[in-house]
Parts: sequence; C-alpha cells; structure tokens
Amino acid sequence: MTKILIVEDEKKISRVLELELQYESYETKTTDNGKDALRLMMENEWDLVLLDIMLPKLSGLEVLRRIRRTDNQTPIILLTARDEVHDKVSGLDLGADDYITKPFQIEELLARIRVHLRKPKQEAKKNKELSIGDLVVDADSREVKRAENYIELTPREFDLLICLLKNKNIVLTREQLIEQVWGYDYFGETNVVDVYIRYLRQKIDKGYERAYIQTVRGVGYTIKDLDR
Repeated sequence: MTKILIVEDEKKISRVLELELQYESYETKTTDNGKDALRLMMENEWDLVLLDIMLPKLSGLEVLRRIRRTDNQTPIILLTARDEVHDKVSGLDLGADDYITKPFQIEELLARIRVHLRKPKQEAKKNKELSIGDLVVDADSREVKRAENYIELTPREFDLLICLLKNKNIVLTREQLIEQVWGYDYFGETNVVDVYIRYLRQKIDKGYERAYIQTVRGVGYTIKDLDR
C-alpha cells in the first residue's frame, strides 16, 4: 500500500485527512509535532508526506530543511493556514514539491497527491546505488561489495557509509556526521563517530591496497576518490 505521513497539529484536520486517505486505500500515520515528524521521516520510507508549516517543537519549514539534507526524493506537500507568498516561496526554496492553503477542498488535495504519486518510479530510484572505485553500495538491498566481496555492516555502520559516499571528496565534521547519521537530537559524545569510523575501516579498507576512508586532522572524515 502507498504510505502517507500526515503531520498536522490540528486534531480535527488530522482526523479528516486520515479518514479520507484511508478511504482512498492509502496507508497513513499521523503525528502532531515537528520533532516526531522528523524522526518518523528519517526512520521510515514514505511515498508522500503532508507537512503543516505551523507545528509545535519544530516548525514544518525546519523539518523540511533538515530532511532535504539526506532525502531529495520523497514528495512533500506543505499545508499552511497562512496565505502569504513568503511562506510558499520559503517552502519551495527548501525543497517542498507543492503547497496547499487551509482551508482547502479535500478533492483538490487528493488530486495533488495523485499527481505527485504518478511521478516516474525511476526518478525516485535515483542515487540508490553508490560507488567509489571497487566499492559498491546498493541502498535498497543494503548490500555492500568491495572487489566483488560482500561485506556485512551493522545498520549504523551502513548509514555512516552511505553518508560518506553521498558526500564523497567532501570533508564532514564529527558534528555533521552526528546530525546526519545519529540524528539532530543525539546528545552523546562525538567520539562515537571515531569509534564507528574505526569499525568501518576494519571492514571496508583493511586488507586492500587502497584505503578510501580518510582522516583530515582537526576537521573530520571523508571518503576520497583516489583517482581524482
């Protein structure tokens, strides 16, 4: 079933959206605050997200800004009670696919949802396979190979590797890696990054002539294309 996340703090609107979408045979999940919305969007895959702008704990625009750092594919439609050009422009600039101003007709919203769900599947599959040299990672199957040898990674190791590959040749600080891999609300020590980089090196680089994972002293880490 097509999965849609509803992020709306007005209970009546949220309930109406939930019932209407379920009637159209969509699978739904609801939340009423930005913090939980960001967590749900990072931990699960959604076919589409309805995101209210005015939310407690974290605004809809801030949720959008943060999620677009790692997910440029999931269609996001903004819901706003404010008919202001600034809100719409800000949302579109941050990566929203569409917006609709409350109060709205449910038929119009359903039509917009159908439009965004009809986008070619291959578009949503872009960048699912990441590679550098003889290291190949399939983000869908979560398979990792180097020189045709399969490598087993834990979920956190895999997420860290994906983050590095998406930013290859770019040095990421420990703080950036914490935010993108562990989440913005992680309050542990930043040396957890060093620990997991060590784990990754043992599995990805050890025993091979070339080491892809590089340390930049005083800054952070990068996966470097050695042929550049």
